[in-house]
Amino acid sequence: MRIVVTGATGNVGTALLRRLAVEPDVEVHGVSRRPPVPEPPYDVEWTPLDLSRVGAEEPLTEVLRGADAVVHLAWKIQPGHDEAALYRTNVAGSDRVFAAARKAGVPHLVHMSSVGAYSPATKDHTVDESWPTGGLTNSYYSRHKAAVERQLDQVERDNPEMVVSRVRPALILQPDAATEIKRYFLGPLVPSVLFRFGLPVLPVPNAMVLQFVHSEDVADALAEVVKRKAPGAFNLASAPVITPKVLASVLRGKHVPVPPAVLRGLARITWKLRLQPTSEGWVDLALTTPLLDSSRARAELGWSPRHDAREALRRLLDGMGKREGVSASPPLRP
Repeated sequence: MRIVVTGATGNVGTALLRRLAVEPDVEVHGVSRRPPVPEPPYDVEWTPLDLSRVGAEEPLTEVLRGADAVVHLAWKIQPGHDEAALYRTNVAGSDRVFAAARKAGVPHLVHMSSVGAYSPATKDHTVDESWPTGGLTNSYYSRHKAAVERQLDQVERDNPEMVVSRVRPALILQPDAATEIKRYFLGPLVPSVLFRFGLPVLPVPNAMVLQFVHSEDVADALAEVVKRKAPGAFNLASAPVITPKVLASVLRGKHVPVPPAVLRGLARITWKLRLQPTSEGWVDLALTTPLLDSSRARAELGWSPRHDAREALRRLLDGMGKREGVSASPPLRP
């Protein structure tokens, strides 16, 4: 089986390469804007390609010829102040991948979507894959994820012979991505040393209830989706649900509830001043995205997460304090 992975040097891509390396008779071809140092798990064939570039679908089509599946992971989080640049990679780039897959005749397309694609919901219940994927209008990340879901709808309508799979995980963590995640969401405003000694006070709203999943568990699900050629959408989230109180305990501090408007306003001001990289849209996303029911993945993929969400979060925060990363990967490099 030949599998092409876009965005293969990132958080999920690195975990997926490790996972596929133990599969017999699987050949992996990585696609990334910046190729990695050729060492495990990056010792596969590579094509450096910027998906935001007009015409990128042409060389990608050649890479995809003869592939049994393409797993599309490439996605940009930053620069958050330049949505046009993000759109060129996230939405236009995804469209180029899908066009190349159609032209090359790839029988199976797997796209990494997100909990962020879903329409808002209250945190008092979980939702399955039938929940609307309308996104959140004031979050560029959510708008882009929802837009690509509509592209996939069109791919399915126009190409009934192609199997289309969508994986919608909660927030994805691993220690190897600690430096990247801190850089993307906290920046220099929050020093790494805080995660070594703990945060005395965590001022967040009561409604900031979150789910997490380890990248290795996401990679397990992706591998099963490819092997089983499983169509449709799959939610992925690990237990337990992380409440503000639980988050504060992991940070070795105390939760102090604040109104959502206070946190949103603080994020907006510091983001506009470029003191940190997270706009208020990310705050709203954390407050309104639904909690995921992962029953379908468990039943149809035999998926069972190996990592407890609380422990995965604890290891990530510890990795932030130690500035962990992967030197061979450009995006994960400390």
